[in-house]
Amino acid sequence: METVGTDRHDQRDPLDPPREGEHEDLLSELLRPLRLTGVFDSRWHVRAPWAIEGDAEHGCAVLHYVVEGACWITADDEAPVELRAGDLVVFPTGAPHRLSDRPERQGVPLKAVLPERQPGTSGEIAIGGDGPEGRLLCAGLHYDAGVATGLHTSLPWALVLDRHQVDREPLLRDTLRLLAAPDRPVGPGDRLITLRAFEMALVLALRPLLRELADNPASLPLLRHPGISRAVVTMATRFAEPWTIDSLAREVGMSRSAFTAAFRELVGESPARYLSARRMQEAGRLLTETSLPQSAVPERVGYRSAVGFHLAFRKWFGMTPGEYRSGEVRAA
Repeated sequence: METVGTDRHDQRDPLDPPREGEHEDLLSELLRPLRLTGVFDSRWHVRAPWAIEGDAEHGCAVLHYVVEGACWITADDEAPVELRAGDLVVFPTGAPHRLSDRPERQGVPLKAVLPERQPGTSGEIAIGGDGPEGRLLCAGLHYDAGVATGLHTSLPWALVLDRHQVDREPLLRDTLRLLAAPDRPVGPGDRLITLRAFEMALVLALRPLLRELADNPASLPLLRHPGISRAVVTMATRFAEPWTIDSLAREVGMSRSAFTAAFRELVGESPARYLSARRMQEAGRLLTETSLPQSAVPERVGYRSAVGFHLAFRKWFGMTPGEYRSGEVRAA
């Protein structure tokens, strides 16, 4: 007999308009931060002419904050974007892009000017010219790619906050200014403090950007499909329930085949993988951030069998839950 995660069967047409608050519920799941595992940050001092080409960064979000001057962001098949002092851009999935003083300028590879970009370290770039000056704070925000889901990959390639939007988030503005300061305080615990400061900046930056997406659902196709949006929120918040593909499809009033096809198209992966990712994300959090006994973790994340959980965890992370909790492999 098939198990069903809930007895609240809502047969609402999945193409009906979203209920009040559904977009906000979905976007709040995007605000659940992928726990950062490391940050490489750098301060750039540039004078025109200049241009730097950044490669794709897998398992890494990228942030650029313009402290002084202006620059352009360009990428293949995307319209150029001009940034001025006080503006912030976030690349949620580390999409490749170019920073330059002019959009048509060809650049040098980032690895040529910053060959070593290990998480937990900082760097400096100084490019001399005789044109206008600029200063930027740039950072690669590394997260555990093993718990990333297609929901994040469905975000636009770049999310931009202009100076006025940044100023409306005083904590974000002040955090960025502190991180960008050439004489920012250093001392015991600096590496951890920097990591958490950038993590907070990322969440604070995404909040107003995602609010805009909720006001303009056309910019994120997932928001236009209430059935799949509801399924994403359901799996993200009720992952401990014994869901099957059939019971999830019924929960949102769709057939199994239509649900599976639409989910894969809009989210970028199967419902089963999305649910596994959310469960593994929570399992990892419980193992590293709480003292919950390891034996209690499987049930908390939706597994009725400890053996099944152990096998699934090892397949997902490439290590046992005990090794993950000890931090031996992740710290390597």
